[in-house]
Amino acid sequence: MSKIEAFFLGVIQGLTEFLPISSTGHLYLGRHLFGLDEAGLFLDTMLHVGTLLAVLVVYKHELVKIVRNPFCKLSFLLIIGTIPAVIIGFLFNDFFDSISKTGVTIGWEFLFTGLILWMADGIRNGAKKMEHIGYKDAFFIGTFQAAAILPAVSRSGLTIAAGLFRKLDRETAAYFSFLLSIPAIAGGVILQFKEMFTGQVEHISFSSLFVATLTSAIFGYLAVVWMIQFLKRKSLKLFAIYVWILGMTILTLQATGAF
Repeated sequence: MSKIEAFFLGVIQGLTEFLPISSTGHLYLGRHLFGLDEAGLFLDTMLHVGTLLAVLVVYKHELVKIVRNPFCKLSFLLIIGTIPAVIIGFLFNDFFDSISKTGVTIGWEFLFTGLILWMADGIRNGAKKMEHIGYKDAFFIGTFQAAAILPAVSRSGLTIAAGLFRKLDRETAAYFSFLLSIPAIAGGVILQFKEMFTGQVEHISFSSLFVATLTSAIFGYLAVVWMIQFLKRKSLKLFAIYVWILGMTILTLQATGAF
């Protein structure tokens, strides 16, 4: 893998992890485009390390508060919001893993993401702020996060939408979505490291991995900050239209045997 390819994959991961358009789905397409299907788990792990670093930097003050007071309300909100994904992942990990490898449903998953985004954007803007989020809200949002185990279903898209369904205001919905991504991404990275050390690790140069990880972190940081501001004034329907076009294109290519 060249440094240019590493850079572009880092950009894809960094942006699409936090824009509501599915990072896993776009990484699958990016690797397919560059012919890097063999550069799988190790590369994905380091790309996710990059986005994890990005969101840790953005939420450093919140994390310091949690460390100082681990039994605060925010800690329990994050735990409750993470439980559904842990349960679904534990029970159906092999099933979702097989789907991710084939990519056979990826087009339909993009269409599903677009549908949820469109529906959520049509809801009248709620008024709940961070201090108003309850445990039922966290569990509801976490349940939507669990559905994003499918490769082209956007985690950020579904959790932002779930926040809007629970009447969070748009900025808070994005804010809590990205905060909830910390245990989700961290857990995924830990599992990937475990799998990586129990199987065969593909050879990728250190310099390419460094470029991919650094680029993912930088663009991930920019995506988080930009998205929170974007939702104050703009519509999720723009992203819905994008993933619909992408999903239909993939389905067309699959039907013709070109993908």
